[in-house]
Amino acid sequence: MAAPMLRWVGRGRRWTFARVDGGSCHRREAPTGSTSNRIRGRSSVAQQPLYTTQKPRKGEHKWAAVVGLEIHAQISSNSKLFSGSQVRFSAPPNSLVSFFDASLPGTLPVLNRRCVEAAVMTGLALNCHINKKSLFDRKHYFYADLPAGYQITQQRLPIAVNGSLTYGVCAGKKQSQVIPKTVRIKQIQLEQDSGKSLHDDLRSQTLIDLNRAEGQLRVDANISVHHPGEPLGVRTEVKNLNSIRFLAKAIDYEIQRQINELENGGEILNETRSFHYQLGCTMSMRDKEGKQDYRFMPEPNLPPLVLYDATSLPAGADPQQVINIDQIRETLPELPSVTRERLVQQYGMLLEHSFTLLNEVGLLEFFQNVMKETRAEPKKVTSWVLNTFLGYLKQQNLAVSESPVTPSALAELLDMLDSRTISSAAAKQVFEELWKREGKTPGQIVSEKQLELMEDRGALEQLCHSMMEAHPQVVMDLKKGNPRAINKLIGLVRKATQSRADPAMIKEILEKKLSS
Repeated sequence: MAAPMLRWVGRGRRWTFARVDGGSCHRREAPTGSTSNRIRGRSSVAQQPLYTTQKPRKGEHKWAAVVGLEIHAQISSNSKLFSGSQVRFSAPPNSLVSFFDASLPGTLPVLNRRCVEAAVMTGLALNCHINKKSLFDRKHYFYADLPAGYQITQQRLPIAVNGSLTYGVCAGKKQSQVIPKTVRIKQIQLEQDSGKSLHDDLRSQTLIDLNRAEGQLRVDANISVHHPGEPLGVRTEVKNLNSIRFLAKAIDYEIQRQINELENGGEILNETRSFHYQLGCTMSMRDKEGKQDYRFMPEPNLPPLVLYDATSLPAGADPQQVINIDQIRETLPELPSVTRERLVQQYGMLLEHSFTLLNEVGLLEFFQNVMKETRAEPKKVTSWVLNTFLGYLKQQNLAVSESPVTPSALAELLDMLDSRTISSAAAKQVFEELWKREGKTPGQIVSEKQLELMEDRGALEQLCHSMMEAHPQVVMDLKKGNPRAINKLIGLVRKATQSRADPAMIKEILEKKLSS
């Protein structure tokens, strides 16, 4: 109750699709042991894609989908939006409730400064216009977890408007091409959170927890379809989606359901729907034909929220009593789009590699720490971090912070590889040993296992000669013009040296002996 929430409303974005079959709601079996986000022990459904961007078959008509998202995001703060009660995850029910949270008569809201600063920072990060004056409103409706009978929000004049978010979509046969896309942000508003209803089916009762309601993210999706060039279709709203995965599945399903309904001569109702996690489909909750009257009115207990910038800041103003937009702008961290551009420019990496570095928590910092300590080229570091290192993490389902291999250890290993102290095969062997958490450095592992590259050219020449004598058929194939046969000899020599010999040197020696 009264926990800090940001309501982020995105404008509708259009996609064009060809019609495909499907879209019915039916039960399917899920893999054993899978669970949904909300209900433990029940199966979740892997929903198949319900639309295609391929060209429609002859006689078919394209459909365009418009999707608008209303995102409720929890602000990271120590106390609630309008009261001094703490915000603490998994606290005992109703243990963090003030008189205001319980809506006792005579209690008044006090706006949380930290929440306002977070809203401004979010607006700046999303390229919004920050309103220097915004207003609070009451949104009236009755529900058991809203004891006041109204919710404090920003309906008329929110804190930020007209923003945009640029992101990348992977495309191409190997999903290696990144196509930039932009979504418009209509507004960002501060909004009081409701409580949480706990339904006890066994006792046929509902309990109310006024600590706070939601998790860190909740999304309502508004979806409609229409033929390009024609008026927009009737929209439906899918409520209370609590994960990115379920959001994507709900949108996919609802687009296809509407296309199928219209293709079969039906009509789309302006209604509110819910997404059934187990069945993988949306279900009707209530229609919107009779629009609910929230009786919005100005919040009488909160004055207008006034913000300043460097040009409008009053002389001698107390920094604790005002919020300076420009000052908050200066504290913004480097935004992802700027970081990706910097990585491409600074290290010459592919754009898709920059996306991967930012999408895995802690991976960018790991990469940058390796770069600080190694002489190896950025391209080689990128390859090892994204392929070898990240591959091991995913194989064992570990976070970057849980890795047994430190940036310093990987940097030392790459330096040994760069200085040709060890071969690439030996480097992978060393990395595998590092992953075993035995506390040894790459240098110690190389020394103990004698993985250094052979420096005795004479010994290597003798080994190549012996291998050629032991495999005359391979030598014969080479002389007959089969260039791939030399790879077999190289492999045999490397195996005999336990991958300690430089493949380029082996090839040079073999070619010299074959030509003599």
